[in-house]
Amino acid sequence: MPRHLFEPSGFHNVLGSLEPAFTIADGDTVVTTTIDAWGFDGAGVKRAEQPNPMTGPFFVSGAAPGDTLAVTIDRMTPNRDEGWTGAPVAPNVVTPMAATELPKRIHVRWKIERNRGVATLIDAPPALKRLELPLEPMLGCFGVAPELGQAFSTATSSANGGNMDYRRFGPGTTAYFPVFVPGALFFLGDGHFCQGDGEIVGTGIETSFEVEFTVRVLKGKTISWPRGETAEDIFAVGNARPLDEALQIATTEMLAWLASDYGLDTMAASHLLGQVVRYDIGNVFDPAYTVACRVPKRWLAALAG
Repeated sequence: MPRHLFEPSGFHNVLGSLEPAFTIADGDTVVTTTIDAWGFDGAGVKRAEQPNPMTGPFFVSGAAPGDTLAVTIDRMTPNRDEGWTGAPVAPNVVTPMAATELPKRIHVRWKIERNRGVATLIDAPPALKRLELPLEPMLGCFGVAPELGQAFSTATSSANGGNMDYRRFGPGTTAYFPVFVPGALFFLGDGHFCQGDGEIVGTGIETSFEVEFTVRVLKGKTISWPRGETAEDIFAVGNARPLDEALQIATTEMLAWLASDYGLDTMAASHLLGQVVRYDIGNVFDPAYTVACRVPKRWLAALAG
C-alpha cells in the first residue's frame, strides 16, 4: 500500500469541515509531524497558536457518512529534546478546601533523552532528582470533522473525537471514528511523551513528534462514538460533562459493539460487563471529560460460538 510523507505548512485549532491539506486512500500510510500543545515544532520554533494545533485535515477517499474510519497509530517518535508540563493538580480533582490551598499554576520543563527513551525534570525538586519516566507516547487530540458543518475547538471533544487525552491512544492502537462528512477529514496532534490517567495537571509531557499512521475505511459500518482496539483490549469512549454522562455514553457504545460484533444481547453483555469491565479516565481537565469502557480481549475469546 502507498506510504506518503506529508510535511504540514499550516495547523488548525478546530476540528471541522476545512479545506483538505492532503488526500489519501483506504489502506494508505502517512508519515507526518505534529507540533506541541503550544504550537512549537521539533526545532523549537513556534508555528501556531494554542490550544493543541492540529496537523491535517487528511481527506480519505471513499469515506462517506455512515462509514467508520479506522486509524492505526503505527509509530510516534519524539523529534526534540525537551517537553513541558503544568502543575499543580487541577482544582476539580481535590476537595474544595484543598483547592483553595493549591499553589499558583506554573509550567516546568523536562529533558527528553531520545536515545534512552526517558524524560527527566529540569530543575527538579530534590525528591524527584532521580525520577526517570519512560517513553509511553500518545495522541492527546485527534479525530474527524463533526456533522452539520460544526467546528469543535481542540480544547474539547465529542462524538468525532478531539481532545480526549486517553493514554491508550498510542502506538499499536487502532482508533475508530464515525464518519460524518465526505472524506472524514482526519486531524491529529497534541502528542504526549507520557501521561497519567485523567491528565490531572492539564498536560502530559507535551512535545512534538514524527507520527506514522495507517487508515482504513470500513464501508457501511456505523458507530456513534470513538472506539479503540489494542492487542489486549477493546474500548469505547464517551466525551461529556459531567463525568457520569461520559461513562454512560461509553457503556452504551460498548453494549452496541458487543451486540453488533460479538452477538451479545443486553442481558448477556450485562453479565459479562458486570464482572470484567474496566473504566479508564482519559481526562478530567478539559471542557468535556473522557471515560473509556474497556474489555480485555481474553474474555471475548472465551465466548461460545
